[in-house]
Amino acid sequence: MLIQLDFAAILSEWPLLLTGVGWTLALTCAALVLGTTLGVACAWVRARGFGDVLAPVWLKALVGAYVELIRNTPFIIQLFFIFFGLPAAGFRLSAEAASLIAMVVNLGAYATEIIRAGLEATPKGQIEAAISLALTRLQIFVRVVLPPALKKVWPSLVSQIIIVMLGSSVCGQISTQELSYAADLIQSRNFRSFEAFIVVGLVYLMLSITLRHALNWAGARFLFGGK
Repeated sequence: MLIQLDFAAILSEWPLLLTGVGWTLALTCAALVLGTTLGVACAWVRARGFGDVLAPVWLKALVGAYVELIRNTPFIIQLFFIFFGLPAAGFRLSAEAASLIAMVVNLGAYATEIIRAGLEATPKGQIEAAISLALTRLQIFVRVVLPPALKKVWPSLVSQIIIVMLGSSVCGQISTQELSYAADLIQSRNFRSFEAFIVVGLVYLMLSITLRHALNWAGARFLFGGK
């Protein structure tokens, strides 16, 4: 018995698919900016501060605990804790807000260790040369230390961002209207599960490839120079 595939039944629901793609990209872009910023800040702390500006011991311990907790627990547990657990403490969040917070927290923890590796690889002589030019500590970190550090670790960071984007597929479990939620809704209407998830899988593939190329181009163009 041959399986008769009907992709037209899935593609006819293109408004749902387009909405799913929009939410997936919106959550990913917001998590990219906020999560990477959080990762830079935490990496600075874990890399023992900067120069003679040392991070407090308690702050280093707090950041270390955050990184270990997030990197050693499943993303879906983190998502459920934020969406279902925080309301018990009086913090009620929409599905989209909870998804964004979970993605930012998750990316921030992984980005911390990735960026820290780049920061610790910065030659001390480069920092000393910048100090001799009377640059402030903030200027040295932002202009001298951070760009080459990001250049070293950018491919790994981009890969982690892609993983977080793909991980957003579980956000449909709390009714966030991203791509996998659209697939579930479509297949519940026409019972074409096989076709629905083939189409959505291909869309995720295209999004991953496109986002990887876009981030590699943007990193070289805006963050650490190059062409």
